[in-house]
Amino acid sequence: MTTRYLHTMVRVKDLERTMAFFELLGLKETRRMDSEQGRFSLIFMAPPGQEDCPVELTYNWDGDEGLPSDSRHFGHLAYAVDNIYEMCQHLQDNGVTINRPPRDGHMAFVRSPDNISVELLQAGDKLPPQEPWASMENTGHW
Repeated sequence: MTTRYLHTMVRVKDLERTMAFFELLGLKETRRMDSEQGRFSLIFMAPPGQEDCPVELTYNWDGDEGLPSDSRHFGHLAYAVDNIYEMCQHLQDNGVTINRPPRDGHMAFVRSPDNISVELLQAGDKLPPQEPWASMENTGHW
């Protein structure tokens, strides 16, 4: 019996802002399904070359009042990045709060516009501590 990973699904309220957030992380839309009858859209986004490991953004056209204010109940998404400091700077330059800075040169957490917790991990070995990250405090929760 074989199990194969398919995707992670998260519900979103603001589709455009959420897609823009994941594009900042380097993900691209790989597939979309719009259901006129069900009044929802499913947008699959993945890093280039990793289309088989997408995040599925589920957007209900008429709103989603059931969406919790803190979507962390599912855990978090995690992505490896080539340079965690450069990625965090890129995100911060584009208005994303770095909730848990990469003080250790290895791990950071941010949140999407829909409060989805996203872990960023340095690919390979940890980078040496670097300012301003090394002395930056946590912001909010992650």
